[in-house]
Amino acid sequence: MWNGKKFVFSALAGMVLLGGCATNTAVDQRISALEGRTSQKIESVEGQIEDLQEQQRATNQRLDQVSREAQEALRRADEAGVLAKGQVVFEQAFTDDTIRFNLESSELTDEAKAGLDQLAGRIKALDRPVFIEIQGHTDSTGPARYNEDLGYARAEAVRRYLNQQHDLPLARMSTISYGESMPSADNSTRQGRMQNRRVVIVVLE
Repeated sequence: MWNGKKFVFSALAGMVLLGGCATNTAVDQRISALEGRTSQKIESVEGQIEDLQEQQRATNQRLDQVSREAQEALRRADEAGVLAKGQVVFEQAFTDDTIRFNLESSELTDEAKAGLDQLAGRIKALDRPVFIEIQGHTDSTGPARYNEDLGYARAEAVRRYLNQQHDLPLARMSTISYGESMPSADNSTRQGRMQNRRVVIVVLE
């Protein structure tokens, strides 16, 4: 009789042990599955980080290849969300000897209009949407605030001309004045001041 009970007890104990083993196996499988999914997520995040780092390296390399004016234009356009490719198509600086303004005036001369006509033709020849930033610069003669206002007025005159005469959309052109704050030459010489009195047009896409 005792042998029979002992057999039943052993059988039950064996079943409990087998059940425990089965439970442990299921737990192990779930842990393995979770670890696999976690590893996949980590790899995905690491891949995204690498992509962002590569984009940053490309951006830094691109910025190293353009002027300060173009770098600033790229940064502003990127912040405004108006760039698709985020690159400079070309930039053109009109100094006082190529796009001359009358003294202390923002009115475009005939020479200035002729230069802008050529620029507009070049932009239209791209035959694709672009973003244009027009930057006004002055020399250091006179008060800084006056120079800042004058630079802005000249940039706006260029923007209006490109829109009215060449139908370039106002919504894809912006203006900014640096006044005397970003000289490209020495303001102590007449030639240097002429170079600093300039309008820089940066074409982006």
